[in-house]
Amino acid sequence: MANPLILLLFLISGAATGWLGVELLPVKLIEQAENFEGLRLVSGGFGAFFGLIGGFFFQTLRLNFIKQIRNVPTDLLVSRAVGLILGLLVANLLLAPILLLPLPKQIVLVKPLAAVLSNIFFGVIGYNLAETHGRTLFRLFNPNSTEALLVAEGILTPASAKILDTSVIIDGRIHGLLSCGLLEGQVIVAQTVIDELQKLSDSSNNEKRAKGRRGLKLLTSLRETYGRRLVLNSTKYDGNGTDEKLLKLTEDTGGTLITADYNLAKVAEVKDLKVLNLSELVMALRADVQPGESLKIKVVREGKEESQGVGYLDDGTMVVIESARDSIGDRIEVAVTGALQTSTGRMIFARPVKDHASKKSNKSN
Repeated sequence: MANPLILLLFLISGAATGWLGVELLPVKLIEQAENFEGLRLVSGGFGAFFGLIGGFFFQTLRLNFIKQIRNVPTDLLVSRAVGLILGLLVANLLLAPILLLPLPKQIVLVKPLAAVLSNIFFGVIGYNLAETHGRTLFRLFNPNSTEALLVAEGILTPASAKILDTSVIIDGRIHGLLSCGLLEGQVIVAQTVIDELQKLSDSSNNEKRAKGRRGLKLLTSLRETYGRRLVLNSTKYDGNGTDEKLLKLTEDTGGTLITADYNLAKVAEVKDLKVLNLSELVMALRADVQPGESLKIKVVREGKEESQGVGYLDDGTMVVIESARDSIGDRIEVAVTGALQTSTGRMIFARPVKDHASKKSNKSN
C-alpha cells in the first residue's frame, strides 16, 4: 500500500510544480507561446513525468535503506544517530559567530555556503566517530556482556527473529529446539497462526480439535517458560491464507521462518527468505552410516520380500535386513550394504553378520 501512495504523491507534487512553475520561465518564452494555458499543461505534464521518475528512485532508496537497517545492530544505529546530531550541534555552535558578522553584499553568499559546508563536514565526522567508537561507549554501561562485545565488533551477527508456522507448533518439536538452545533470538507467533489454531480447536473433527488444543497448550507452555522472548504479532496482513501472511511477515521482519511444511519452505526459498525446515533438519542430524559398517539392530517385523526382516535405528531410520525373517524379535549384528535416500526419509539395507547366521543354522539343526 505504501509504494503506490509514494508514487501518487510524487506524481501530484511533480504535476503541481510544473503547473505553478510555468510562471518562472523566461518572459520571452512565455510571450512567444500562443496559448498560455496549453504551455501550463505541457509544463505540468513534464513535471508529473519527472515526479514519477523521482518516485521510483525514492522507492528504490527506501527499500535499500530498510534492508540495510534490518541487518544493522540497534546499538550501532543509535550511536550513528547520536554522532550525527552531535556533529551538527558543534557545526552550528561554531557557525553562530560567523553568521552574526556583518559582511559586504558582494560576499553575502559566504554565510549560507559556510553553513552548508560546515554542517556536512562536522556531520560526517560525528557519524564516522560514532560508528568507530560509539559502541565502545555503549559497552561501558554493560561491560559483562561478552555476546554484546562480539556483536559490536562484527565477530557475531545479531540473532534473527524466529517466526513459527502452525505445523511446528502442532508438531511440538519446537519446544525441544528452544530448550536445547538451538534457536536464538525472539520467537514470533503471528495472529493468523493463533486464529488457525483456534479454528482447529473449535472443529467438529476430533483429530483436528486435538491438534488445535495441543498447539494452544504448547504456546501457553512457551509463554510461561520464555516470557517476553515469545512475541505475539498482531499485524493483520492481506492474503488468501496463513502461509501467504507468514511469508509477508517474514519478509517485513527479516526473520527466519520455522516450518515443517515442505511446500511452504520451498516457496520461502523462491522468495529468497530465510527458512528452516524441521524435516530437513532432522534428516541432516541423522547418523551417517557407510557400507561395511556393523550395527546392532532388533528385527521387529517382516519385510516385503521373502526372508527379509525390518528394524529401525534410534532416529527412526528403517533398516531392511536380508535373510532375517527368522530373527524377528532378536537383536542381531548386521553389516550395512547400502542406503537409499527418498523424499520421505532414508532407508538402509543390511545383511546379518556370518557368525549370527551360522548360529541360527546350527540352532535349527
